[in-house]
Amino acid sequence: MNLKMQIQYDGTRYDGWQRQGNTANTIQGRLEAVLERIFGTYLEIHGAGRTDAGVHAAGQVANVHIPDELARVKWHGDTKSFEEALLMEMNRYLPEDIGITDIEAAAERFHSRLNAAGKVYCYRIGLPGRKNVFERRQIYPLDTGLDPEVMRRTADYLVGEHDFRGFCSGRNKKKSTVRRLDRIEIREADGELRILYQGNGFLYNMVRILTGTLIEAGQGRRSPESVLEILETGKRELAGYTVPARGLTLMRVLYH
Repeated sequence: MNLKMQIQYDGTRYDGWQRQGNTANTIQGRLEAVLERIFGTYLEIHGAGRTDAGVHAAGQVANVHIPDELARVKWHGDTKSFEEALLMEMNRYLPEDIGITDIEAAAERFHSRLNAAGKVYCYRIGLPGRKNVFERRQIYPLDTGLDPEVMRRTADYLVGEHDFRGFCSGRNKKKSTVRRLDRIEIREADGELRILYQGNGFLYNMVRILTGTLIEAGQGRRSPESVLEILETGKRELAGYTVPARGLTLMRVLYH
């Protein structure tokens, strides 16, 4: 059986989503370790987005294939559904900063990453003079003010389908860097600025570099029109700095 999972995590103390040979401290690694503990065998879990070290998720999606013989034996005769029983058992063993919010049966050919139509990310910026103690790990604090209207004008140039090679790092030259940004929303609320990005796909560090560029525009350090040259030339050095991972959260994965 193929199961689709909704997952949330605070990425502060993890080395990103993807399992790595040099560390067991990844979200995927922790999830697979719990599955192995429950079923007694290794089961590979596939995530929709390979979030980087320190990046959080409120709506990560993953899928895992569980052999029918394992599913039939486990919790046989339990009054709860298999999916509900598995959710409870996984949350029992997972650390407190990783949680499963939903598990449901999916089509056998469903793949969380390959079938994804888009993703929604949010970057949170703390404004000067304000402090959020309880959510500090999800907010990037700035000590300078920002002009949201200038940032919105800058964002308008970035929406649409473009070659975003100037807004990524560690680019694989064999892969296309063309992506479509459907919207960038900049909202002010409770002493912070939230930037919402929705697109059909994102390159390595793309959201963090876009955010650094928008911050520089909001600080008056660049004009909104400056992003046009970055899109045209693809030169990474013309774009803004890469903001810290702590302010970034994967909010939703979109499917048709």
